[in-house]
This record gives sequence, C-alpha cells and structure tokens, in this order.
Amino acid sequence: MSAGFDHILNWRLLPGSHPFPGPDGGTCINEAAVVAAGLPYRAIRASADCPPCFSRPLSAYALGLNDAMPDAERPRLMAFVLRLSGSADRSGIEAKRTRHLALASIRRILAPLCAAAGLPDLAERCADAPDIEAGLAAARQAEWRGGSLAQAASGARRWLEGARCAALARTAMAAIRAADDPRCAAEVTEGAAPFVAGSWATACDILDEALAIGAQAPDIDLVRARGRFDAARPRVEA
Repeated sequence: MSAGFDHILNWRLLPGSHPFPGPDGGTCINEAAVVAAGLPYRAIRASADCPPCFSRPLSAYALGLNDAMPDAERPRLMAFVLRLSGSADRSGIEAKRTRHLALASIRRILAPLCAAAGLPDLAERCADAPDIEAGLAAARQAEWRGGSLAQAASGARRWLEGARCAALARTAMAAIRAADDPRCAAEVTEGAAPFVAGSWATACDILDEALAIGAQAPDIDLVRARGRFDAARPRVEA
C-alpha cells in the first residue's frame, strides 16, 4: 500500500470502540473497514462484533494492534482498511491464519526480545522454530527463564535487567496463548516494543502475510472508499 494512504482516505484511527465516527474519523481499524466496505456501521469491541464477512483471527489481531499501538504508529493500520471485509474463510484456513500469527510473532518478535534479555540461545530457538509446536516449546522456555531471571535481577536491584526479563516472561505467555487467541499475538508486540525497535512495523508485516492466506477481500475502489468515509461524517453530524 502506498505511503500516505491514511491521508488519502482522510480518516483517523483511535483505540477502543466507537458508537459512531467522529468528525475526523475516530474509529478503530475494523470500524473503519466497515465504513470502507459500505456496510451498516457498528461499534466493534471484539472480533465477534465484526460482520460475518470479516475473518475472525485477522480482525482480532488487527483490533489488538489498534488498541495497543502508540498514536504515532497506529496510522500504519490504514493500509489494511480495504482488506478486512470479505476475508472470512473456512475453519481450516482461519486456523492456518491463527498459527501464522502465533508462529511469526514467536520467530520475529519474541526472538529479538529474548536476545535483548541476554538469552541468545533462546532467541535462536525461537527464530528457527520449524512449526508451531516447536515455537510454543521455545516460548514456554522463554516464559520460565524470563521469570527466573527477573526475580534474580530484582533481588540484586538490577532494575533495567529485571524489567527486560519480566517483559520477556509476560510476552512469552502471550505468545503461548496466541496459538488459540489471535488477539494475544498483538500482545506479543505490545510487550516487545519498548525493548525491540521496529516491532510495530514487523507486526504489520505479519498481518499482511496472514491476509494473503486464503480468501482475499474484493477490490474496493479507493475513490469510492474515500466517498464512503466522507459521507459517514455528515450523517452523524447532521
């Protein structure tokens, strides 16, 4: 998606759910996708609130990123606003997407956090995990070792080291849960971002890859989407 896409659509993304768009947009990514597709507007608090044509794991991950991202990073998600409606697929494909979100988060986000916490062996194990089972085994080790190191660092008053290791333990736990709950994959990025530069950009790459699995959203003309965004504001302001 070209740079400046969010400016072209003239829409602002915000954390949380919204009963109607604000003057400058002011919705989450999934609510913006509803508007762009020309569907009846709805507030979305969880992926289950999305229209049936939205992939549940993809919309859950997108929503998790939307709510966790700093304001300066959130506009990255506008690149996906035309790709969520129509992405729903059969259960096997949705399960494959969920596995991809979890495993890619372990390989590319949890792994560098392990390195930042002084665990290069675990970083390599996470990065090279050949499948989700191996990735989860590595994440379980990261959770245990991160917790043990955090406790030891705290006792020795090594506060920065303790913060990194505690973040590793929490982030590894999120990675484990991501195998069943795609929104937890976003929590992996949230936990790593303060310690690993570029984590939010990596998360958006992971979302892009997961969107390429299975059903693709039908093309929505950019001009038409812009018109729908523009029309959504006058309707609620009148």
